[in-house]
Amino acid sequence: MWRNYLIVGLRSLARNRTYAFINIVGLAIGLAACFALFVYVRYENNYDRWLPDSERIFQVQATWHEVGQPVSPNQASPAPVRDTIASISPQIEAVTVAIPGRTIVTRNGSPIYVETLVVDPAFLDIFQLPFVRGDARSALPNVNSVVLTETEAIRQFGTLDAIGRTISAGSGEQRRDFTVTGVVRDLPRATHLAFGALVRFDPASRGTEAPSWGDMGQLHYVKLRDPAAAAQINAAFPAWERRVIPTQTIDGRVSSRADIMDLQLVNVADVHLGVAQGLAMTPGNDARTVATFAIVALLILIMACINFVNLSTARAGQRAREVSLRKVLGASRRQLIGQFLGESMVLTTLAMLIALAGLELGLPWLSSLLDADLEIHYLGAGGLLPQILGLTLVVGIAGGLYPAFVLSRFQPARVLKANKSSAEGTGSGRMRAGLVVVQFAVSIGLIVCTWVVWRQTEYVQTVDMGFEREGLIQVRGGWRFQDQGNYEAARRAFAAVPGITGVARTNLGVAATNKSIQAVNAPGAPAELNMGVYRVDTDFFRTMGMRLLAGREFGEQFANDRMLRPPPAAPGSTAPMPDMGPALAQRGLNVVINRNAAQLLGYRDPAQALGKTIRVSAAGTDNMIPSTIVGVVEDTRIRTARDEIEPIVFTYDPEATSLIMLRYRSTNPAAVMAGAEAVWRRFQAEAPFEGAFAEDLLARLYQREHARGVAFAAFSGLAVIISCLGLFGLAAFTAQRRTKEIGIRKVLGARVRHIVQLLTWQFSKPVVLANLIAWPIAWWVMRDWLNTYDTRIDLGPAPFVVAGLLALAIAIGTVAGHAIRVARANPIIALRYE
Repeated sequence: MWRNYLIVGLRSLARNRTYAFINIVGLAIGLAACFALFVYVRYENNYDRWLPDSERIFQVQATWHEVGQPVSPNQASPAPVRDTIASISPQIEAVTVAIPGRTIVTRNGSPIYVETLVVDPAFLDIFQLPFVRGDARSALPNVNSVVLTETEAIRQFGTLDAIGRTISAGSGEQRRDFTVTGVVRDLPRATHLAFGALVRFDPASRGTEAPSWGDMGQLHYVKLRDPAAAAQINAAFPAWERRVIPTQTIDGRVSSRADIMDLQLVNVADVHLGVAQGLAMTPGNDARTVATFAIVALLILIMACINFVNLSTARAGQRAREVSLRKVLGASRRQLIGQFLGESMVLTTLAMLIALAGLELGLPWLSSLLDADLEIHYLGAGGLLPQILGLTLVVGIAGGLYPAFVLSRFQPARVLKANKSSAEGTGSGRMRAGLVVVQFAVSIGLIVCTWVVWRQTEYVQTVDMGFEREGLIQVRGGWRFQDQGNYEAARRAFAAVPGITGVARTNLGVAATNKSIQAVNAPGAPAELNMGVYRVDTDFFRTMGMRLLAGREFGEQFANDRMLRPPPAAPGSTAPMPDMGPALAQRGLNVVINRNAAQLLGYRDPAQALGKTIRVSAAGTDNMIPSTIVGVVEDTRIRTARDEIEPIVFTYDPEATSLIMLRYRSTNPAAVMAGAEAVWRRFQAEAPFEGAFAEDLLARLYQREHARGVAFAAFSGLAVIISCLGLFGLAAFTAQRRTKEIGIRKVLGARVRHIVQLLTWQFSKPVVLANLIAWPIAWWVMRDWLNTYDTRIDLGPAPFVVAGLLALAIAIGTVAGHAIRVARANPIIALRYE
């Protein structure tokens, strides 16, 4: 019996190749897209779940909410957390610290950077990393030991057998030898950890001073005995912070960092998609973005199923006579239902096989685009076979259930008496029209979202950032010149490179991730303000191309412009550096602020701020420095477009800078970069040159968002293709079913254009109705998404109108071919007695 059903089903498909092709290909596209997005969403949600005991490992995150500053959630936490957090709960089994950094290693005569984590021994107890050489118990026995990853061991020694070998790391007087004591397997890409080497934390490296609660240069992790205790610890953090964090007196006012900082435990599996992405080792992702891809996957699958159901019901209606004859010959309703469901399962299985082939071919492209290790496994843990079988069964039953139950109810006497070769179930036309409305509503919504996402992505990469980003090179490691006292000679050498017109120093560069927030007080301003205080030299504003709104820039001729710094220590001296806070508080300082800071201080006109005195806290001391505003510059967007513009106070403090900015005018930027590298190698032979064009740095800021936008557009395009395939199939069957009607209309005088208009309007009405459904939903979703940006495009009517017209044009173009072909047919053929 089943063999007979299969033969009948295959013959039916062979007689209607267009129907079979559209149904199978449309469903295959939907299934492939759904599975591709499912693999990506599962990948993003499985970050760090591969770690043993991952459910018990938590990261200590710090969120700062300082007055005058946007809320700043960070994965890092203050240095004293390592020594104090165990007191909050006996549920804390272990505590570890991880300090990200980079170490210079000379390889084949050239210096290279190795990404390094400075950790204490508890790190390898909490993070049970797989060792390929050595073991965790004997790794990192002292501060002169190092553990390498597989890739780093091969890069350094050409082999994994590196235990006992020596690496010379660092530069200058800080250079020393490390002995390899272990090699760990390369971490999967699905982790927030990043390192090529592990070295042991040395508490003595902090000196005699107690660690500061403002030091955010490290990440802390705890391992809990019971994961459920995390909620209790988070609830206890506020009281614990007020008890543990000491108070400080600034400008005669007692305060505590406990008032502006909140600690929280976050499970390592939730770090990648968490809210806190500041000071992270690797770029995270947005949970809403991942959820959006999951929704798109579901919508595409629904659209493919709608196509399948629509075409199945349309085609099944043409088999009324076959069903009636089968019932006359003794077929039961159960047998007919089984036949139609079987045919549906055959179609679905063929579509699934094609979908899996397409998935295998397309997944490497998606993996490369989204910078993810997307893989397909059918068996074992994480295998897709259960989902494949389940989805095949569900879609197959959904596609065959309606025609099976409707057609199996046909009364043979009525069908055969009327000599009907086809029949339409009651309400089936309205159901198909409703499904077409849903389908095009989804397509229109995705077109609108794609338009807005693409426009916003392009906009943030071209928006005015308050400085001249073309013709700008940023060089990391500028602090090395201060240490060696040869910056002036290097500056002259940089300036002598053909094309370079400006050289400056700063600790606030393009695409900055560092923050230096300090308290600022001013008469008439809110009692507590916090602003970014950053160091520059006299050439910074001119080199960056920042617009001066009022006053002047810094100059050597103004004595109070320059920050006071302690004199260099004598060689071999261990005496503590003198505190320059009292001297600065007595002398005062000149500062330059940006427009945002001026407005926050209450000066709407930048010129009104000139000559006013504000009090700025000196980093590392309790002193407030009286600072006179001598200049106001335009706001600059040195971070991403999602971040609010920061109120900034600039100080002339070249000894505390870390970056060198080079302005150039040349038609050959590569030659300028090569010249700058040659200067670097002349003065800093032990350190790698890290120069980058500002345009490239800014492009990297949005590289992931751009990739996600491309992926979103690609899957939206697939959704539109699925809609077109479904509409094409329905139009073909509708035109075929109404052949006699069209013949009669032509006999009665209807012209070709009238018939084409009739058919196209029939399929255009659902598209018009779909716009009314899609527009408000898409507007609400995109408004919410755009609000995550500080600067954004206007959500005007253009994308909605364009999407609606595009969908209508697609519908008309899809139907018009069938309409013209049927309308131009000879009516005699259509009316001939069969």
